[in-house]
Amino acid sequence: MKKICMIAHRGYSSRYLMNTEQAFAEAARHGSGGAETDIRRTKDGVYVCSHDDNAVFADGTRLYVAQATFAELTAKPLRNDKTDNDVYLCTFRRYLEIMRDNGMICFVELKGPFTDAQVGEVFGMVAEVYDLKQCIFQSFDFDNLLRAREQFPEMPMMLTYGSNESHYERCFDYGFSLDIDYTVVTEEIIKEFHDRGLEVAVWTVNTPEAFARFKNMDVDYIESDVYGGADL
Repeated sequence: MKKICMIAHRGYSSRYLMNTEQAFAEAARHGSGGAETDIRRTKDGVYVCSHDDNAVFADGTRLYVAQATFAELTAKPLRNDKTDNDVYLCTFRRYLEIMRDNGMICFVELKGPFTDAQVGEVFGMVAEVYDLKQCIFQSFDFDNLLRAREQFPEMPMMLTYGSNESHYERCFDYGFSLDIDYTVVTEEIIKEFHDRGLEVAVWTVNTPEAFARFKNMDVDYIESDVYGGADL
């Protein structure tokens, strides 16, 4: 059976608060081959891991990431309904350090508007801390992939593709792989990409039935909140 790389979606997010240092570290302990994260930029230019545009704190208050400084965003713990310990907003640099120290693949999506210079800063940090070839940039926005490709031609790219998307075939002209909703993927799509030497990741696989199905399909990566490499 083909070796599949398990990707922890926002870290081991079924058991630990998503996109936190704890979630990323525990994904490594669970045997995941990589972890996906979402990147936002604070008011003072710090890149942090956050899917949502606001951070919600244990005391019920919230701050918009783009409108607050890093000091403000880390002055108190995040609301955490997963574990009993205090957890704080995680920097992108710290995420990269955890990935590097555990030899893991980085799936990275930029959230919100990013300038060309900021794209350069984000992936320049990847090159500085870890390795561009260990990082896969993912986006629903095809133009984002094209802009990143201009600056970092050696970095792998994936079009994120869902049920309302169309024209994944344009990936073939640029050598972009595919990150696809597990409810949409077919064996024919997988073959189209593999025939061109491109990879396929499926998201987000959290049910036993779906996990069993994709363990036996020719995908390259499975993204999951629940499952890790220990489950393969």
